[in-house]
Amino acid sequence: MAEQLVNEFTVNRPIEEAWPLITDVERIAPCMPGAELQEVEGETYRGVVKIKLGAISSQFKGEAHFIERDDENFRAVIKAAGRDTGGRGNASAEITAQAESLSPTSTRVSVTTDLHITGKVAQFGRGIMGDVSSKIMVQFADNLNEMLDQDVLSASPNGDDPGDGIVDEIQENGPESNGGSDEQSATGDDAPQVRKIDGPAKDPIDLMEVGGGSVVKRAAPALLALLILILILRRRRS
Repeated sequence: MAEQLVNEFTVNRPIEEAWPLITDVERIAPCMPGAELQEVEGETYRGVVKIKLGAISSQFKGEAHFIERDDENFRAVIKAAGRDTGGRGNASAEITAQAESLSPTSTRVSVTTDLHITGKVAQFGRGIMGDVSSKIMVQFADNLNEMLDQDVLSASPNGDDPGDGIVDEIQENGPESNGGSDEQSATGDDAPQVRKIDGPAKDPIDLMEVGGGSVVKRAAPALLALLILILILRRRRS
């Protein structure tokens, strides 16, 4: 199944501050529902995304990396791929983010995702991913802006603009400086070292809760087939 998803969200920061944050995968990963960043190797980010539908849970394990990043025009393209650890399918995506200034204090980010899904995880058909992704994007934006507000509250009261400190930290230390344990060693090897990220465990995205009626409508045939299968198995055992 192939589907293009188009979403947008707003960051409550001027574009010069918002863009370094948006492209800092390690920092914004905790804001994405169901996603856990587990390790970083050079410019490659690896982790899992957890989803569930009722009692059925799936976990996609994969990696992502930038294939294009234009900081001058505030545009970036990320390639991501993952597989269901239960063997029920694979997913790949090319994600394009384009930021534009809405005002001196806010930035709009448009996200276009070309998504490809194979296997049983694609059985719910077209449309459901769009419904779910738009609501997840809203949650992500809320979490991101809440994180930024907390940064403001925790900033030292020295009269400086707290946003300047956020940008300076990213520029000085790089996007891989936030959290995790650095396992790099002075081996003289130019190959990138794998750095583990020790972040909090995430609850899976509940598709029934996020998608609401649209999920129930599309998932009904699959759930009905599952119930029939359970009844048949019980009768055979009795």
